[in-house]
Order: sequence, then structure tokens, then C-alpha cells
Amino acid sequence: MVAPGITGRTQPAKVKKRAAAQKRKRDDVDVEKLEQAVAELDLQNGSYKDFTDLPLSDPTKQGLKSSHFAVMTDVQAKAIPLALKGHDILAAAKTGSGKTLAFLIPMLENLYRLQHIGPDAGLGALVISPTRELAIQIFDVLCKLGRHGHMFAAGLIIGGKSLEAERQALSRMNILIATPGRLLQHLSQTVAFNMDDLKMLVLDEADRILDMGFQKDVDAIIEYLPKERQTMLFSATQSRKVKDLARLSLQDPEYISVHAEDRTATPKSLQQNYIVCPLEEKLDTLWSFIQASKKSKIVCFFSTAKMVRFVYESFRHMQPGIPLVHLHGRQKQGGRMDTTAKFSAAKFSCLFATDVAARGLDFPAVDYVIQVDCPEDVDTYIHRVGRTARYNREGRGVLFLTPSEEEGMLKRLEAKKVPIEMINVRQKKKQSIKSQLVHMNFKDPELKYLGQKAFITYTKSIYVQKDKEIFNIKKYDLEAFAASLGLPGAPKIKFLRDDKGRQTKNASKQALEVSESSAGEDEEAPKDAKPVRTKYDRMFEKQNRDILADHRKKLIRDGEEDEASGLQDDFAGGPSIANGEDDFLAVKRRIPATADGVTIAPEEDEPVRLRGKLVNLSGATQPLIIDSNRREKLLKSKKKLLKFKDKGKKLVYDDEGNPHEVYELEDENDFKAKGLPEEQRQKFLEVAREVVAQADVEDKATAKAKRKEKMRKRKERERMGAEGVGGEEGGVEIEDTGEDALANFRADAEYSDEEEEKQQKKPKKWFQSDSEEDERSSKKRKKGKKSDRHVVEEPQTLEDMEALAAGLLG
Repeated sequence: MVAPGITGRTQPAKVKKRAAAQKRKRDDVDVEKLEQAVAELDLQNGSYKDFTDLPLSDPTKQGLKSSHFAVMTDVQAKAIPLALKGHDILAAAKTGSGKTLAFLIPMLENLYRLQHIGPDAGLGALVISPTRELAIQIFDVLCKLGRHGHMFAAGLIIGGKSLEAERQALSRMNILIATPGRLLQHLSQTVAFNMDDLKMLVLDEADRILDMGFQKDVDAIIEYLPKERQTMLFSATQSRKVKDLARLSLQDPEYISVHAEDRTATPKSLQQNYIVCPLEEKLDTLWSFIQASKKSKIVCFFSTAKMVRFVYESFRHMQPGIPLVHLHGRQKQGGRMDTTAKFSAAKFSCLFATDVAARGLDFPAVDYVIQVDCPEDVDTYIHRVGRTARYNREGRGVLFLTPSEEEGMLKRLEAKKVPIEMINVRQKKKQSIKSQLVHMNFKDPELKYLGQKAFITYTKSIYVQKDKEIFNIKKYDLEAFAASLGLPGAPKIKFLRDDKGRQTKNASKQALEVSESSAGEDEEAPKDAKPVRTKYDRMFEKQNRDILADHRKKLIRDGEEDEASGLQDDFAGGPSIANGEDDFLAVKRRIPATADGVTIAPEEDEPVRLRGKLVNLSGATQPLIIDSNRREKLLKSKKKLLKFKDKGKKLVYDDEGNPHEVYELEDENDFKAKGLPEEQRQKFLEVAREVVAQADVEDKATAKAKRKEKMRKRKERERMGAEGVGGEEGGVEIEDTGEDALANFRADAEYSDEEEEKQQKKPKKWFQSDSEEDERSSKKRKKGKKSDRHVVEEPQTLEDMEALAAGLLG
């Protein structure tokens, strides 16, 4: 008998198991008290500054205290009380103003009061983020905030991870943070995943979600969600798309615009400057800036991923004396997470990134944000510089502008209340890295190829921009920019060539129209107007350079002299025969060719021309003209002759043997005359039913006749076996059916003969001897003799009967 209080264990229970046992009991939660405190919140007259002023649960208060959050920001003070009461919210606030806590705290509190815990409760809250990095950051904040007593199961669903592992965990989640693409994939493919019990939906950086092309995904996701829910949209900027989305997904929302009355759209602690820098000097200026700021934390933004990779690899080889990391959308998920973790933990570092890092990411203590490439619009600029000067910290942003971008971008910034000042670069401290880049590209072909791709992608990013007042591709010195990357020349870009060709073609057409109109008015056409050359003109101008070499042109005249002399070559469609005085060989006379022995003579009215012969092809309405050796070779290829033959029609044959096309369209009027479609359908079914019934009757009659014939043959065989087949003595008359009655017996006999031959031909085993084989054969012969004694043959004559009787008497 074990004493009370002793479990019999040799070791105490683990702490985790004890905690799990406590998790199942929630008797200590005073939900009614919290509900009453939330109901007493005064949204109009009440002023809340600290988190302790709000009716929050003890686990949330402990999480805020451990994370050192005490005073609320403006957006938190306005959004959290509304969200606690269950209102839909559309909020806009500056970057770094604490929007993440503004929706995470109400999410935890609302689910806590509803006791929405455990796998049976299902999914209670969903947060949608535009990028993976921001989703990971929100998940980390949620874990820090809720690990002091909250018992919700939280999950993270982003691209780049195992889909099967996420499927297995989805059914147990209460809170989910996800990116739109992967979430929609699970909603459409994962069977056990449903959102019928969803209570809260949050869209963080809603404008960015829509700008990145996720609008269709978000619309599809909302279709899966229950309509009775609480929805919150948070963004640093408001756009028309966000308002449209709010109109579709929010019900009587509360609009929160904290900094709408501020004079500036960016934090006051952010110092913003710009530099007018030619395109070819951007990398020199950036290198010089990094060299002067080695004891700082810097984020540099570029427009394309290839540009980020090239600058990172180039600067890494030159060793600037500061840790370098890079972040872009083409990296694998593990690499992206490692990069953000390294840069967040580093004291001094430089991050090269695309706009993947421009939204919502909270890198601690960033000193400078350098926008090397001009942002596409002011909203992107605001989000980029928002990586510094967060939570009332100081920071500085520097924007690089080319001379062609300066005027248009400053207008856009001024319209959005963004204060920015111009600064100059000290030329004494500026260093040129062009020679080093040339040397590295020469030694490393992969780096050179990366530089070419960076040039192409950057040029394309400018070319596709909508705001042509800022981004005009013609105003950039692309040759100088390619040289600044260390490239020997600017790579050829297809869309720029096509654009130039299109302009040239349009200009030539306009010139031709002007010349035609002026010629119609009996005026001389301008000399500069060039004729339009189509692709067919260029095709006929091509030559086989292996055969028609340059020296052959001496044997060919120009077309004008050809027409005057009455000689013209129709073979190649252009080149004619030369007749110069200085030429060594000159063609004076040409003998016309013959077709089938008949000379093709030119008519009197037309000039002498070299004619070809006509070949009538089977299956072709038009004859084939053979006027060159190349066309004569066509006759040897059946595949090439198919192009000149008429296209056939596929026919099928009906039961009567009449051919008709596979698909024959009936006239619409004839179809309508037969009646309504439903009536025609019923008629067709009736006819088909009758045909099937008739065929069924015929099949049954045929089967019955076969069974009768089979029965008759079986009875005939039984009668033959009982009475015997004996010709005259048996008196049985067998009907001659015309079939070979001994066919089956022959088959059996042949089969037995074959078996005997096989047995005779069977080889001896290794343990058998010749004597054993002889004994076995003698035994078989003896057995055969004994069996012969017992066989009594039927006597046919009187002598046979006497012999049989003598044998029986002994």
C-alpha cells in the first residue's frame, strides 16, 4: 500500500507535463469581470495612455511588462479600445507607430474572453501579411506577448516551407499568421482546414497586399470566411484599393487616421535629405558613404534583385570594413530568415535589399536608410525611410536622384507633405571604384554576367514605370552606366531595340504618306523620304553567302540596266546579269529553258524572261512553278510538297457506306423548324430506345437459337454413344452435316503422338544410367503385353468366333 501523497515514481514529474495538466483547467479565469470592464469603456470621453488603463487579462499584462511596453502610442490608444468592443477598424498611421500591438492585443483579449482554446474550438483569428519577413516578425511579437499564460495554439503559414507539415498542424490552430498565396493554397487543397468559427480577421499593410498583385487572392480568401466576424485593416498609407476592399469586407467600420492633421507624413525625428547624383556615379557615391559610416547600421534599397546581388558581390570582394548582408525575394526562405536575424542582431552592418524589406520590418537601431534607386512612388519612399526613426528614435534617410528624376520626384514628395532637403557630396572624400569593378569583371566571368543582368533588369524597371515625368528612359546615359558597373559595353536590350525600330518604321510611313500626298498635288516628293521596307522585302534581299559570294556580283547587272536591255533574272527575285567593260566575264546572251522538250518562247510584247516549267501535283489545284534549283529539290521531298497541296477533309463512313465529314453543322433555321431543343431531345431518346429494344429482341432470339442448336448436338452425341456407329449392322443412320467428325479425335491423336515424342526425347538425369533406362522400358513392354491379354476384340467372321471359343476353352 502506497502512502498518501506518494505516487510511486522514482523521479518527479517534468515541469512541462505539469504545465500541460494546468492548461486543461481554466477555472481561475474571471470572464464575467473582464466582460463588464470592457463594456464600461468610454470610447468618446475616455483617455487612455498606459496599457494598465485598459481592462486586460493578467497573461497579457505580464507579456507587455516582460517586453517593456508601458505607454501606448496614438494609434494603439485609439484602436485597442474600439477593437476590444468588437468594432471593425480601418486604421492608417505612420511607419513605426506600433500598429502590430494595436491588433495583437485585442486579438488575444477577445479570444481569451470567449475561451476559444484547444483544437476543438477551431481557428479563431487570422492575420494576413504581404511578405514572409513581416509575417515572421508578427509571429515573434505574438509569441513574446502570449507566452506568459495564454494557451492558444498559434501557427505561421508562409511560402518556402513544407506544405505537408503545415497541413498536419492546421487543424489544431487557434491563431494563424499567413501570407495570401500560401493561405489560399491551403484553403483550396487542405481538406481538414476550415474557417467556420473565425472571429477576427486582420490585414496588416493592406495597401501593400493589394499593390503586390494579391487582390484576387484576398477576394478569394474572403469568400471562404464567415460574414459574422470582426475585421481590421492597418496600413501606413491609404489608397483607393484599400477603401474598395474596406467597403467589401468591413461592416460599419471605425476610421482611425492618427497623423492626418500632422504637417508631415513621416516622423518628426526623421531627417530626410537627397543627393543629385548622375546614374554612372551612384556606386561611387554609395561606396564612399559606406566607407565614411563604418560604425553605423545602414539599409540600402535597390529596385531589382539582380542589382542587389551584383552590388553585394562586388562590395564584398572589395572588403569595405563593415559586415554586408543582402535580402531579396529570389532567396530561399532559410536564407531570408538568417539574413534578417543577422542584421537585427548586428551592432554595425549594411543591408542591401529590395522593396521586400520596405514594409513593416522592425530592424532595431537603424541609423541610415539609403535609397540608391528612386522609388516608384511616394508611398514606397515613406515605407522605405520608415525602417529608421521608429518608436520616437532618431534616424536619417538619404535619397539618390539623377538630374532627370529630381524635378518630378520633388513635386510628388511636396504634394504628400514629405519635407526633404538637398545636400552635396564632398568631392575630396569621394572615391571611384570603376577600375576595381572592371578588374573584377575581367577576372570573374560570373560577376560580369551578374553585372549584365543587373544592367538589364534596372533598365527594364525604369522602362515599365508608369510615371514618365520622373522615369524617362531616353534621359539616362545607359552607356556610361554600363561602364560604371565595370562592363566593356552596354548589353543589348530587346525592348529598347524594338522601340527604336517601331519609331523608325512609323517615321518612314509618315514620310511615305507625305511624299504620296505631295506627289498627288503635282509636287516633287522630298528626297529624304525613304520607302517602307516590309519583312517580305528584307526576306527577298537575303542571300546565301556561302554560294553567292561578293565576287559573283560582278557577273550581275543592276535592275535598271536589266530592264533597259530586256534581260532580267527571275530565279533569285532580284539580281541580274552584269555587262561591264572592265569585267573579265560578261553574259551577252541567254538561251531560254525548255519544259518537256518544248521551248518556252517569250511573247513579242513582253521582254525576254527566263521562264520555269509547271508541274501538276496530285491533290493540288494550282500547278507548282519550278523556276530554280531550290524549287526543283522540292519534288524530292514529300513533306515539303504538302505545303503546296490542298488540305484534305477527314471523312467517316456510316452504316450504309456513305462518306461524310466528321463534324457537320446543321443549319440553324432547319434546327429551329424541328421544334424546341427539349422536344428534339425527347424524340431522339424515344427513337434510340426503340432501336435498343429491337436490338435486344434480336439478340435474345439469336442466343435462343444458339442454345437450341447446342442442345441438339449434345443429344445427337449421346444417342451415338448409346447405340454405336456401325454402318449396316448398327442400323444407325448419321446425318451428314458437312463437318469433319474426326477432327477432335485427330487432334487428340496428334497430341498423344507429340507427348510420346517429347517423352522419348526427354534427356536423362545426371543420376540415371543406361541399365536403369533399359529396365524401365522392359517393364513398360511387359505391362503392355499383360494389358493385351485382357483385350477382347469383337469377332467379325466365323473363323474369328472359332478362334475365340478355342481360346476360352483353353
